[in-house]
Amino acid sequence: METAIRLHLTVVAVILFAVTFASVRACHPSDLAALLAIKAALHEPHFGIFNSWTGTDCCHNWHGVSCDPETGRVADINLRGEAEDPIYEKNHRTGYMTGTISPAICRLTRLSSLTIADWKGISGEIPKCITTLPFLRIFDLIGNKISGEIPAGIGRLHRLTVLNFADNLISGPIPTSLTNLSSLMHLDLRNNKISGELPRDFGRLSMLSRALLSRNLIGGTIPSSVSQIYRLADLDLSLNQISGPIPPTIGKMAVLATLNLDSNKISGRIPPSLLVSGISNLNLSKNFLDGIIPDAFGPSSYFTVIDLSFNKLRGNIPKSIISASYIGHLDLSHNHLCGRIPAGSPFDHLEPSSFTYNDCLCGKPLKTC
Repeated sequence: METAIRLHLTVVAVILFAVTFASVRACHPSDLAALLAIKAALHEPHFGIFNSWTGTDCCHNWHGVSCDPETGRVADINLRGEAEDPIYEKNHRTGYMTGTISPAICRLTRLSSLTIADWKGISGEIPKCITTLPFLRIFDLIGNKISGEIPAGIGRLHRLTVLNFADNLISGPIPTSLTNLSSLMHLDLRNNKISGELPRDFGRLSMLSRALLSRNLIGGTIPSSVSQIYRLADLDLSLNQISGPIPPTIGKMAVLATLNLDSNKISGRIPPSLLVSGISNLNLSKNFLDGIIPDAFGPSSYFTVIDLSFNKLRGNIPKSIISASYIGHLDLSHNHLCGRIPAGSPFDHLEPSSFTYNDCLCGKPLKTC
């Protein structure tokens, strides 16, 4: 009798283990259904990216899919068309995928990272329901043909640290709710068709280190609140339609190293604070800046690049520029500058093209005065 009981308990234990193991090795049913719907909406003809998306165990060996080991729920989707992956190296080509991003992706309620990037042919709009994913930290759709607007409720994604929609066809304004993303560190909206103005309270993005918004149709003025973003190191607003003056407080930002404002409609004077700041890459070319170049350079002025070309600057080149600790590349061409070019560094290693098309500059490397 005792032997029979032990045998029965052993069989029960084996069955329970098998059921438990099977449940661990299988997707949550709603996650599985969502992934299959995502797969059905996309077409990848060359590499068979989705060939591994079969069976019920989406947490193991499904290309680009990984799960939270504790919950067993899908946590990451990482599908890149350009990456250091053997599948691309073997075929000597990058990826190409068409189709759309299915709203079924919003059923992956534990999703933390969503990357569907560099596929060149994925179109359609960003599903508006994406803003209901409370755990999303990384949202990267760079390098596709996605159109439509950024979802108005994007600011609900309070955990978001990376938002990258660069190199798409996204239009419309930047939603005002974007400034609610208090954890956002990397914002990249380059090369789209985004219009409207930057939100006035852009400075609420207190954790932001990179704000890349070049090659859009953004107008209005630069919000002075930008200077409140203590961690901002890289601000690129080039190739837009921004007008008005440069807020002088930008030159007082603690860690700003790159400021690209070229190819806009910015007017007014160059704030002297920009020339003695921590900025090392300063591009203000192709605007409507006027007045003199401030005579404000000093030992704290360190520029790998300073480009002031194609503006309406007048007067002399300031003599204080020779007190800068370093200037690698300087471009003052296509202005209305006049007078003698100061002697010494950095002018002893610059080409004539740095000074051409001004009113009456002279001295090395141009003609003698």
